[in-house]
Amino acid sequence: MSAGHEARPAPVGGSLFNATTLVCGVLIAIMASVVVVRLFFGLASVTNLNDGYSWGIWVVGDVFIGSALACGGFSVALLVYIFNRGEYHPLVRPALLGSLFGYTLAGAAITFDLGRWWNFWHIFWPGYFNVNSVMFEVAACITLYILVMWIEFSPVFLEKLGLHDARRKLSKVLFIFIALGIVLPMMHQASLGTMLVVMGDQVSPLWQTPILPLIYLLSAIIMGYGVVLFESCVAASAYRRQIEVPLLNPLAHVLLGVMALYLVARFADLIIRGALPQAFRLNFVALSFWVENLSFVAPFFLIGTAEARRNPARLFLAGIAVMLSGILLRLNGFLIGFDTGPGWSYFPSVPELLVTLGIFAAEVYGYIYITRRFPVLPREDGEALPARG
Repeated sequence: MSAGHEARPAPVGGSLFNATTLVCGVLIAIMASVVVVRLFFGLASVTNLNDGYSWGIWVVGDVFIGSALACGGFSVALLVYIFNRGEYHPLVRPALLGSLFGYTLAGAAITFDLGRWWNFWHIFWPGYFNVNSVMFEVAACITLYILVMWIEFSPVFLEKLGLHDARRKLSKVLFIFIALGIVLPMMHQASLGTMLVVMGDQVSPLWQTPILPLIYLLSAIIMGYGVVLFESCVAASAYRRQIEVPLLNPLAHVLLGVMALYLVARFADLIIRGALPQAFRLNFVALSFWVENLSFVAPFFLIGTAEARRNPARLFLAGIAVMLSGILLRLNGFLIGFDTGPGWSYFPSVPELLVTLGIFAAEVYGYIYITRRFPVLPREDGEALPARG
C-alpha cells in the first residue's frame, strides 16, 4: 500500500437472510418472550434469584462480562490515538462496532435486572444521584460512554448517506469524543472491580483484593484485544476475506505484553496476601481458579513466537482463550467464588440462559447487518482509494 493511501472501508454486501441470521432471529424472539414475562410477572417468574443471590447471570453476564468483551474499541483506540500506532487504524471501525453493540445491549439489558424496572429513569434524574455510590459511577460512565460511541461511529452512517460536509464538520470535534471514549472505559471498568471489593469476605480470597480495580481494568484491555483477534478471524471466514495477519500479528504481541503485566500483578497480589494456598484446596472453586489462569497463560504457548502469530488458527484460538479467561475471572468473583452463607445457592434457570443467548444473538445480527450495509470493514477489491481529509 503506497504512502498517503489507506484501504477505505466499504459495505460487504450480500443477503441478510442465511442460517446464522435465522438462528439469531429465533433466539431474539425467544428472549423477547421471556423478557415480556419477566417485566409483567417479576424476576421470580423466570429466574432463580433469591435473597442470598440477588445478582445472577444477567448482571454478571450482561454488565460485568458483556462490557469487558465490548472493550475492543477502547483497546484499539489506546494503540491508535494514545500510543500513535496508526497502522492499526483499519481495525478501529470493526472494533468500535463490536463495542457499540456490546455496551448498548448491556445498557438496555440492565433494565431486566432491576427489581422495580419502571424506576430506571432515576439513574438519569439529578434528584436521585448518589455521588458516593460506585454503582452510580458505573451507571453514569457506561451511559455516557454509549452516547460517545454512537457519536464516534456516526461517520459511518454519514458516509452511507453521502453527507460528506456533515462528516467533515464532525471530524473537527471528533477528537473530544475519542478522548472521552478512552477515559470513560478506564473509569467504569476499574469501578466494576470496586463493586466486588465492597462485597467483603463473601468473596473468596482468591478474588477479593484491594487491587481489583487494576485487575479488572487490565483484564478488560486484554479481553478487548482477544475479541479483536476473534472477530477478525470469524469475519474473514464468514465473508471469505483475507485475514488481516499483518495487523493481527503485532496486535497479538501487544496483547502478550499486557497479559504478562496482568499475570505479574495477579500472582504477586495472591502471594503478598497469603491467599495462594486457597488455590490448592480440593474444591470446585480452586479448580475454576486454575482453569481461569491457565486460560490467561495459554496464549503464550499459542502465539508466543512471531511465526505462531502468523498462523490464523492460532490467533483464533488465542482470542478464544483470552475471552474465556476474562469471562471466568468475573464469573468466579461474582458467582462461583461468592458465598453469602449457609442455606443459599444459585444456578441460572433456562429462561435466564435464553435471555443471555438472545442478547448475544442480537449483537451478532447487528454486526452482520451493519457490516453488510455500511462501510465498516476495509475494502478488498481493487486498488485502495486515496484517503480523504
